[in-house]
Amino acid sequence: MSRLVLAVLATLLIAAPAVAADDAAWTALVKGGHVALVRHGNAPPGYGGDPPGFKVDDCATQRNMDERGRAQARAVGEAFRQHDVPVDKILSSPWCRCLETARLMAVGTVESTMAVAASDRSPERLVVLKQIVAGWRGPGTLVVVTHALTVQALVGILPDQAETVVVRPKAGNEPGIDVVGRIPVPK
Repeated sequence: MSRLVLAVLATLLIAAPAVAADDAAWTALVKGGHVALVRHGNAPPGYGGDPPGFKVDDCATQRNMDERGRAQARAVGEAFRQHDVPVDKILSSPWCRCLETARLMAVGTVESTMAVAASDRSPERLVVLKQIVAGWRGPGTLVVVTHALTVQALVGILPDQAETVVVRPKAGNEPGIDVVGRIPVPK
């Protein structure tokens, strides 16, 4: 076989699981009882956090979304509507880029909470967030709009801006969560 054919086959084999995971993730969200961890839309310069001296209650001091990020947030919300995802609750980090993402998704009333701004640098908040996510039983979907480091601390995945990571709370009394799949930024 030529190298070109092998390269094409390798690409197809690598791409196939991503499509399957995407389908599994959407199926889980439609079923309800799952949690969608949505990273905020594009907020230049990307990774690196907020400027020195920022204030959570002052958007002018933070790293905020640009028009691309706003379009991504609207597209995520539209994808949720197109897939008929039953959203029961939306929690957002109080950072302006997360709140704006959650509001532009337009899938329900947004509740701001510091627990959703958890990371490995805020272990107390991370414990609370793990309890919230692991305790979710639905019947619909819990949407958590947050930051990349929060998702990474929670499930070990560093998502792209406006990417969704879908998790399932473990059944029974055993606290914990399992990753179902990832949904890339809608085009």
